[in-house]
Amino acid sequence: MFDIPYASAVGSIQYVVQCTRPDVAFALSVTSRYQACAGEAHWTAVKTILKYLRRTKDMFFIYGGGELILEGYSDASFQSDEDDAKSQSGFVFKLNGGVVAWKSSKQDTTADSTTEAEYIAASQAAKEAVWMKNYIQELGVVPSIAEPVVIFCDNNGAIAQAKEPRSHHRSKHILRCYHLLREMVGRGDVRMDRVTSAENMADPLTKPVSQIAHAQHLGKMGLRNMSDWFQGQVGDC
Repeated sequence: MFDIPYASAVGSIQYVVQCTRPDVAFALSVTSRYQACAGEAHWTAVKTILKYLRRTKDMFFIYGGGELILEGYSDASFQSDEDDAKSQSGFVFKLNGGVVAWKSSKQDTTADSTTEAEYIAASQAAKEAVWMKNYIQELGVVPSIAEPVVIFCDNNGAIAQAKEPRSHHRSKHILRCYHLLREMVGRGDVRMDRVTSAENMADPLTKPVSQIAHAQHLGKMGLRNMSDWFQGQVGDC
């Protein structure tokens, strides 16, 4: 395996993640940070991802049965990077029963509280929501897209800050670009709403989760194993 450049292996995983596999987006985000200094531990992690993808190669998205309403989920893990104490952002957007966009990335700035990390993650999700909203409006196939896109978040403080029209002492230090979230909320492009941590589909894009939680989130995202899906179809006949 060491004959293959580390960057090439990571790039192969990145292609899969961008197309159909949000379930390994967080793992990719972490392993891609060490392309310039990859060691044996990093190679072991990459091989584990590749083995998982091979074992689950029959997983695919199922769309249909859901409402044609675009909704998003955002989450953050506070100072999860032990090297520089930066937090991890994650978001997913769902439409017609399956996810259509997702991202897991380390935040550019260091957050000094969980609320700030969640606020930054929500801002990143809101930018994606506005882009998707404009794109879908041009297609003219989803009437509900004229309504605000709901972004679910599991942090009450971040939701409150997003709805606050002015900065106060607790948020003055946050980079100005992230306060674009307030503008988007104010003009009705997006709406922030509360969801429990257990129901937040962006959770596995910010940190490792248990195998049971991982499987539950995949089901909510619309990712199914082909054999399980066919068995369900046969059972319904």
